[in-house]
Amino acid sequence: MKLKLDIDALNDDFFENAKLLGISTTVKNYKLCWQLNNLLGFNFRLNNELEIRLLKRKNKKEREYFFSIYESRETANTLVHYLYHNQYEGEYLLPEFRNIDFLWLMKGDIVENEKVDDIKNAIKNIYDVQLVTELTNEKIKNKGNMVF
Repeated sequence: MKLKLDIDALNDDFFENAKLLGISTTVKNYKLCWQLNNLLGFNFRLNNELEIRLLKRKNKKEREYFFSIYESRETANTLVHYLYHNQYEGEYLLPEFRNIDFLWLMKGDIVENEKVDDIKNAIKNIYDVQLVTELTNEKIKNKGNMVF
């Protein structure tokens, strides 16, 4: 008997009740985290254990790409915020969003739309942030790339 892993079901489970924002900015990842921590009260820290590693083939050569993830946990509930860097050496974690520099995933607890709007508005007020938009599951073609 062969068992087949249902990747789509795993991806759907990972993103269940999650909210995802896309952020376009000219600042580096460490500076954006510093701004989010100091201006908005988050505690983003690099989590090397969650780093996404993708293998891509180009012209018969295989190359590795590494996408860093920063994590901030809320103390009052089980909600965790993850900030993914969407680009590494010319490759994209989510190639369908080449204009997005960072992906902000909120998961682990139900996130009310009002809270998402408050976070979006606060990020928009950070200097050097050009765009903040909510990304829906239907728009994400390569969501499996974000699963850790």
